Amino acid sequence: MTDQSENTTPQSATSEPMWMDSEGRYVPLSRVSEADQMKDELVRRLTATAKQMSDSLRAFKESSLSEVMAAKDLLFEKYGARIGGAQGNVTFRSFDGSLEVEVAVSKRISFGPELQAAKALIDECIEDWAEGGNANIRALVEHAFQVNKQGRIDTGRVLGLRKLDMKTAEGKPDPKWDKAMSAISDAIRVDGSATYIRFYERDEQTGRMDQIVLNIASL
Repeated sequence: MTDQSENTTPQSATSEPMWMDSEGRYVPLSRVSEADQMKDELVRRLTATAKQMSDSLRAFKESSLSEVMAAKDLLFEKYGARIGGAQGNVTFRSFDGSLEVEVAVSKRISFGPELQAAKALIDECIEDWAEGGNANIRALVEHAFQVNKQGRIDTGRVLGLRKLDMKTAEGKPDPKWDKAMSAISDAIRVDGSATYIRFYERDEQTGRMDQIVLNIASL
């Protein structure tokens, strides 16, 4: 039905092509249903196109970043001033303000074992504040410590706990909570950074700068 060179082995003694199944076994083509052959062809063809598009997007990102950084260096050299914000973030706008190119550098953060100590201290705080623990606070904390789809704790939710001004049942600052927040700070590990480039276009009706979506899953 299609060229299955990635999935076949040299022809058998009967000159019949053999296809490998999901368990690594070779199956005569005559035993592969037309429906399975159709699905195989569809998946291979679309995946090949997706890989080509991925390669093109990767090349576009690299060339775009290179051009933006070159423009930034040129402006720096011309004016002798720092261009951009903290960590190398920078935004360029078109003359009419309708288009933007933004480069953002984001730190990759994970947590060390101190995080478990922080969780234990927070649990103790909840028990101290109300008999059996305040259900709303407990739900908030459990949500913060849940893992995401990648099996990692969401750093934003955990770090957000540090913004909460928690007090004892008597309304005084809770030293145990403060100690837990210190443990969270001590648990932070910076694993490196990632550089993102984003493109925006102004919506003429709302005036809002909308991001130009390059992630196919978000379209």
